[in-house]
Amino acid sequence: MTKAASQLTLMGDIIKPYKLPTTRYQGSKSKIVSWIWDNIKDIEFNTVLDAFGGTGIVGYLLKTKGKQVFYNDILKSNYHIGTALIENDAVRLSGDDVDFLLQPHSDINYPTFIQATFPDVYYTDEENRWLDMVIQNIEILDDFYKRTLAYYALFQACIIKRPYNLFHRKNLYMRTSNVKRSFGNKATWDTPFEEHFLNFINEANGCVFSNGQENKALNFDVFDIDGDFDLVYIDTPYISKDGVGVDYLDFYHFLEGIVNYSKWGEMIDYRSKHRRIKHNKPVWCDKNRIRTAFNKLFKKFQTAAIVVSYRSDGIPSITDLERILGKYKPVVREVRSGGYKYVLSNGRSEECLLLGLDENEISHP
Repeated sequence: MTKAASQLTLMGDIIKPYKLPTTRYQGSKSKIVSWIWDNIKDIEFNTVLDAFGGTGIVGYLLKTKGKQVFYNDILKSNYHIGTALIENDAVRLSGDDVDFLLQPHSDINYPTFIQATFPDVYYTDEENRWLDMVIQNIEILDDFYKRTLAYYALFQACIIKRPYNLFHRKNLYMRTSNVKRSFGNKATWDTPFEEHFLNFINEANGCVFSNGQENKALNFDVFDIDGDFDLVYIDTPYISKDGVGVDYLDFYHFLEGIVNYSKWGEMIDYRSKHRRIKHNKPVWCDKNRIRTAFNKLFKKFQTAAIVVSYRSDGIPSITDLERILGKYKPVVREVRSGGYKYVLSNGRSEECLLLGLDENEISHP
């Protein structure tokens, strides 16, 4: 076993997770997830669809509460996160697994796609070589859940080494320039990939547990999901009051490329300096189509309790959303957290929950 792999802390069999997973995604609800739970815990539900699952933090918390969780995200990279943390209830990466992941193997012909495609874009040449090797080793693991855990750890390691935790521009120079900085953490950026990767494997292993339910991760457009759920939690991408939408594939295209490694080259827009993935603008980022999309979404899940996370200054407005939700649910409640400020947000904005309920979905003392 390598020295690095020997640092792996195996958790053994556990019944409860020791903590919620960390996340650095823009728009993550990690800091307010307990507040969300406090406002939905009195709704009577067992099955829950986390329809825009993202980091999985809300779905994971609901798993700890004993709910049967159906996690969904249209991004394949996020689907791997949901599988690792929510669907997976027993599989962990062993020291031998990690030892295999961290070493080049003489019988493997390693590709050089990241080295050739992303020089001087996000990571150094040495880091790009490491990524090409580790991704290939992950794909060779013979257990799907182990692969998803390894990808979770790799994603987190990739994000933590990025200025702004994003892949929205070619800006490796922000890490490497010898200048005085007013933001960021150069020590974290310069920490070797291997060290970050091990830390996040430990975290992922520690998050694996069974809540006695058969939880499931999905990778669909939300309108293609079949099934009946007691509660549907909705946290769509956000459109600011200026009409600018958060396009998560633009922000995290590098992670999406990793899990589509063999066909990544066909997906790239080579006109972009930062080698983004080609795609059409999502409806959730289009201020002209967003109201119609919400109407369609609420109609689709109208038999469930509907919980919407939103911001007070978004498009559509809270008033608009309440009106649309009220077409399908007789009880609509609004709760505000009070001044929660998002990273990279220049203005003040309150986090809101809209609860669309039927009278019989409310638990009474």
